[in-house]
Amino acid sequence: MLPQDMRLHGLLLLTAVFAIPFLGRLGARLIGWRLFRTTEARRGAILATRKREDEEHVEKQRVLSNSEDADWVEVESRPAGSAPNGGQASDEWDGIVGFLHPFCNAGGGGERVLWAAIKATQKRWPNAICVVYTGDHDVTKSTILERVAQRFNIHLHPPTVIFLYLQTRNLVLPSTWPHFTLLGQSLGSLVMAYDAFSLLVPDIFIDTMGYSFTLAFCKFLFPNIPTGAYVHYPTISTDMLNSLDAETGKGVNAGTGKGFRGFVKRQYWHAYASLYSLSGRNVDVVMTNSSWTQTHIQSLWGPKRTKRRKPHAVEVVFPPVAVDELEEAIDLDGPKAVLRERILLYVAQFRPEKNHDLILRSFAKMLQADLRDAKLVLVGSVRDDDDRKKVYALRLLAHDLKIEDNVQFACDAPWPDVLNWLRKSWIGVNGMWNEHFGIGVVEYQAAGLICVVNDSGGPKADIVIDYDGGPTGFHADTASEYAASFVQAFSMSEEATLEMRKRARASSKRFTEEMFAKKWVEQLDKLIDIQRRAPK
Repeated sequence: MLPQDMRLHGLLLLTAVFAIPFLGRLGARLIGWRLFRTTEARRGAILATRKREDEEHVEKQRVLSNSEDADWVEVESRPAGSAPNGGQASDEWDGIVGFLHPFCNAGGGGERVLWAAIKATQKRWPNAICVVYTGDHDVTKSTILERVAQRFNIHLHPPTVIFLYLQTRNLVLPSTWPHFTLLGQSLGSLVMAYDAFSLLVPDIFIDTMGYSFTLAFCKFLFPNIPTGAYVHYPTISTDMLNSLDAETGKGVNAGTGKGFRGFVKRQYWHAYASLYSLSGRNVDVVMTNSSWTQTHIQSLWGPKRTKRRKPHAVEVVFPPVAVDELEEAIDLDGPKAVLRERILLYVAQFRPEKNHDLILRSFAKMLQADLRDAKLVLVGSVRDDDDRKKVYALRLLAHDLKIEDNVQFACDAPWPDVLNWLRKSWIGVNGMWNEHFGIGVVEYQAAGLICVVNDSGGPKADIVIDYDGGPTGFHADTASEYAASFVQAFSMSEEATLEMRKRARASSKRFTEEMFAKKWVEQLDKLIDIQRRAPK
């Protein structure tokens, strides 16, 4: 038999093994309960403000002869809580959906998804309140919504959109974490999530920017709050790990896996991948923007979600694109068709991963093929000083390549200007390696441009594919391949060019705002069902 003191120590150790996790969970629940109690007053104020603004908005709509969005006539004409046939609406829901999107005013493709999701939510559940946790302190609610209407032509119902302003957004900026950036941003997101919950505890919590650690944190504090993720791209993936061994053209980390520093980076990335996999195991509903993203998220989160017996599979919900608007605004043939110019158009935010450098070098190579009248137009939003520095560096590169007279920058262009470029351009370009989806590429297709995209990611797997028996564009990887594709796109016969434009437009119908809204409502309905069934 073991001595009594050894048995006592063993008993204490065994007690600690079971007690520490229990005490940790108990502590988290107490913190969650405290956050809920301290934000109850704000919840009441939001509900009261919403009611007042809704009444004011309805009165304003009665005065105006034309509504900003005809869709709202149907919503507002129905009394709250009633069904279209006059009966009781058993499926009506009036809870609060919290959207974590700290850069909601950025104006990119991720923001279009956010606003389209909120619009779809408002139309399906007009009594629900959509709260956006943002760090955009320098803009008001009206300014943000005006920009949404201007940039995306998405008109929202103001009374049920609430903005709560975070104080800790700087903790998820890459510049805050010059070393171990991925881990630093993830840890920073936990503080930001606490910041969000201290402002308001929602009924449903959805991350639309990729901060998956915040979803795990939400479940830790509030086990009964349903969580959802709309994943634009995995924070880390096997492709990223493999890129460490690549020499060129495989992302911003290509070839950085060499030497001692490369070894450390590789081990760090593998360790982070394990943590990232854990962060997604408790997410109730997972949506991805492409089949490429779905494959990676399924490989990272799928096994652990299965162990947790999560009933809902990872679903692809393609981002919304203004396909119908583009088709209506741009005629491809007939008397109203616009005479297109030899313009290559690249619509993308000015960030390093968008690989504008590759497109500039490719364009320079193309100009050597006696196409001196061609023009490259770079359209994109500029969010901060880093983006402005990137634009300056690109201007310098264009000067060094002696193509500055053939390159035009259109920074922070409003939607009418973007539409005009889409109307008259010949080729639509995408240069990012492993672009998670590529909303801009779908816009190219809907506008009838000939697409030349990177031979990877969503543009290759989901968008620029064969359709109706023929190709809808070209794939390229190197500067030489891009230049050759540009030349080929300009050199096709008029008949072949028109046929490709029409195939591309027909293919783009898979990505309409209507299709997105339908899929979004299906997924949010799952979260609402979980919320209704959860213990109160």
